[in-house]
Amino acid sequence: MDRALTAEPVAGNSAKHPVNHSATHSEPPLRPRRRPAAWAAGLLLVVPAVISACRFLDTDGISPVPQLLSLLPWLSVPAGLAVLLAAFAGRRALTLLAVVVLGAVGWSSLPYMPQLVHAYGLPITEVTVLAANVEYGQGTGALTEAIRRERPELVFVSECDPACGRALTTAFAAELPHHASVDAGGASGSVLLSAYPLTDERVIPAAMGMPGATAEIGGMPVRLQLVHPLPPVPGQVDAWKRELGRIADATRHETGPLLLAGDFNASQDHAAFRRVLDVGHLSDSARLANTSRTPTWPMEGPLPPFAQIDHVLVSRDFTVRSIRFLDLAGSDHRAVLASLDLRGER
Repeated sequence: MDRALTAEPVAGNSAKHPVNHSATHSEPPLRPRRRPAAWAAGLLLVVPAVISACRFLDTDGISPVPQLLSLLPWLSVPAGLAVLLAAFAGRRALTLLAVVVLGAVGWSSLPYMPQLVHAYGLPITEVTVLAANVEYGQGTGALTEAIRRERPELVFVSECDPACGRALTTAFAAELPHHASVDAGGASGSVLLSAYPLTDERVIPAAMGMPGATAEIGGMPVRLQLVHPLPPVPGQVDAWKRELGRIADATRHETGPLLLAGDFNASQDHAAFRRVLDVGHLSDSARLANTSRTPTWPMEGPLPPFAQIDHVLVSRDFTVRSIRFLDLAGSDHRAVLASLDLRGER
C-alpha cells in the first residue's frame, strides 16, 4: 500500500513533464564564450559573399563594390577566418556557409581567360614593350634609366606632364624618334614613344590622355593604344565605366594586330576590364606568362601592393616571350616590361 502511494506522484510527474526527444537533434545552444565567435564569423562573411557574388554575376556594381573587387583574392583571409570561428562556435550551418563563401572567393580569383592562346603565323620580329605610370612625372628619372637599360621599341607613359614628355623625347631622340602624345599637366599628360614610324594618330576622349597610333612593325601595320582611364574612386565610378567602355569600343572593329598598354585602373576582377578583353579579342600578357596576380599598385603608402592594374594587352597576332615588373623610384606603380613576338605571313 505504501509502495503504491509513493509510485503515483512519480507517474503523474512524468506525465506533466514529457521528455522532448526532438530537442536532441537540434544544434545545442551557444555557450556564452562562443557566441561572440559566431557573430564575428557572420560579420566576416558579409564582404567576401557580396564581392564574390558580384564576380559571379559579372558586374562591378556601385561603390564600394568596384573598390573592393580590387581586393578579391585577399578576401580569402576573412572568409578563412570565418570558417575557423564558425567551427569553434560549434555552428554547423554557419560553418558550411563559411566554407561555401571561401570556395566562391577561391573560384572567383582564378585567372581570367585561358593561359594558352594560339597565335597565327610565323614569328616576324621581336618587340619589347614598356608601360609605366610615372605619377605626375615624379618617376621620369627612374623610367629614363629603365629605358636605357632595357631598350624597348615601344614605351607607353601615363601621368607624363610636359616636362616629362620633353625629357623623354629629348633623351631618346635617336632610339625612339617617333611619338604620339597628349600634352597636359598633372595626371592628364601621356606620351607614346616608338622606334617605328607612327601614322593615323587618334586620341580616345577621356579625362586623362589616351593617345593611339598605327606603327609599321616588320612590314605589318600594328594598332597601338595607350590606356589610362579614370580610377574607380567613389563619385566617379560611372565615368570609369564609361571610359573603359570607350576603350572597348575603339578596339571592337580592329581586325589587324592590336596592342594596348598602360595604367587601366582596373584588374582582371573588374567586369569593365574583362569587357575590353572580350570585345577586342585580346589577351593579357601577364596571364599568358602566368603572372596575372603580380601586383603593380600601390608601391607607396602604408599598404603593400595588392592589385595588378597595369597591363599589356595583345591580339592573337602576338605571343609572349617573357614579362617582368620593374620598380620605379618616385612612382606608385610598377612598370610592365613585355617581350613579344609579332607573328604573321612572311
